[in-house]
Amino acid sequence: MTTTLKVKASTPADQPSITMEREFDAPPEVLFRAFTETEALKTWYGPNGFTITVLARDFRVGGMFRFTMHGPDGTDYPNRIAYREILPGRRLAYLHDSDIDNDPRAFEVAVTFEALGANRTLLTMTSIFPSVEARNAVMKFGAVELGMQTLEKLAAHVKG
Repeated sequence: MTTTLKVKASTPADQPSITMEREFDAPPEVLFRAFTETEALKTWYGPNGFTITVLARDFRVGGMFRFTMHGPDGTDYPNRIAYREILPGRRLAYLHDSDIDNDPRAFEVAVTFEALGANRTLLTMTSIFPSVEARNAVMKFGAVELGMQTLEKLAAHVKG
């Protein structure tokens, strides 16, 4: 029997947010581990054709994850994540920026892992930007589609 998995994105016009949801055929702990293990992140994090080089990783509240994302055209994108909340198997929250202090384009991210039975999870990722205009700017370059590609790569990682 084929199971249909929920895949959905929403971008309310009056809110500075993007929410992506995807169901996975894996328990929350497996998905959470994919976010916590540096070697795992190297295999799935980023849209199709992108890779990452990890510069530093300190996975704890107050810790940082610094990495460079490499685009398929050779462009490098510096990134930094500052962990704000870590609830194993349930929730991650962090500030994501361009690896510069006081980055005006920084945005908050919350990732939740909701168990749907023994071996299924609904992952919800909500990004909140400084303004609707800032959210719209990232949508212009395809942030929703690129985010969905990243979640699809995560699905392939946990399946493999």
